[in-house]
Amino acid sequence: MKSGQKDVDDYIAGFPEDARVILTKLRKVIREAAPDASETISYQMPTFKLNGNLVHFAAFKKHIGFYPTPSAITAFAKELASYKTSKGALQFPYDKPIPYELIKEITKFRVKENSG
Repeated sequence: MKSGQKDVDDYIAGFPEDARVILTKLRKVIREAAPDASETISYQMPTFKLNGNLVHFAAFKKHIGFYPTPSAITAFAKELASYKTSKGALQFPYDKPIPYELIKEITKFRVKENSG
């Protein structure tokens, strides 16, 4: 993504078609799981906010990054065992199916966390 993107539509539009399809579906899944969240660009990536940062996502050369905070990574450690993770980040490689249902569940977990 080029710096200076003002909104999520601009961010998604800046990628090749294959990444745009995934990013668009990911955005839809997050919206379904967090209908009251607002979206913005933060840290140069799409960010959903609900009582603070909820989740972020981004496209890279070989993977989609999903950033649901360390608490979500810990809570879903078993389900995420086959993915590359770090303290607050997940990597979903383009050559494997994106686990949209799991992303939805993680986002719902974050909604509960931020609403409690």
